[in-house]
Amino acid sequence: MSGDTRFDLWYLIALAGAVLVGAVLPVLPTGAAVSAGAVLALHNNPIGLGGVLIAGMAGAYAGDLIVYAGCRFGGERLAKRVGWLRDNASLDALRVRLDAHEISVLLTSRLIPGGRVPVLLAAGLAGYPWERFALVDLAASSLWAAVYMAIGLLGYALFDEPWEGVLAAIVLVVLVTVLSSLVQRARRKRAAARSDSE
Repeated sequence: MSGDTRFDLWYLIALAGAVLVGAVLPVLPTGAAVSAGAVLALHNNPIGLGGVLIAGMAGAYAGDLIVYAGCRFGGERLAKRVGWLRDNASLDALRVRLDAHEISVLLTSRLIPGGRVPVLLAAGLAGYPWERFALVDLAASSLWAAVYMAIGLLGYALFDEPWEGVLAAIVLVVLVTVLSSLVQRARRKRAAARSDSE
């Protein structure tokens, strides 16, 4: 954020666009973009912090709606073409959890690396109501943007130079992602060991 209103507006539009693209094609580090945006906003223009939150949330929300619509309206065809989607026990278990704890599953799926797409797919294939999804995902996208912005704030607090804060925020995002993946893998192994012993 530069303090130049026109630049800042274009920066926020670019941030929202990058997050949207990353939400639709989940290969871009969208959380790191929001964290880095928070660091830059704090170093140059603290008022821009709200803009970073809104841009991150709006990009994530729009991307989720696009992915959900694709899963909802094209999910059956996709499931027929890709065999593992039809018979996947994990997807079925996810549907059951979604039915039992819809709000908590949708809220946390956005925060768990790799958790969002399977939940959106399960919700779309199960015919989860569009209006309810749109409402819950608005909260999930806001929570996601706030968490990654907080990671950026931590990076800002640790270092004086903007580039150091941005680098720290990116490293923190990677560490959170790796740690979360390791915890998920350990839980799956424990669950598999438990089911094998029964």
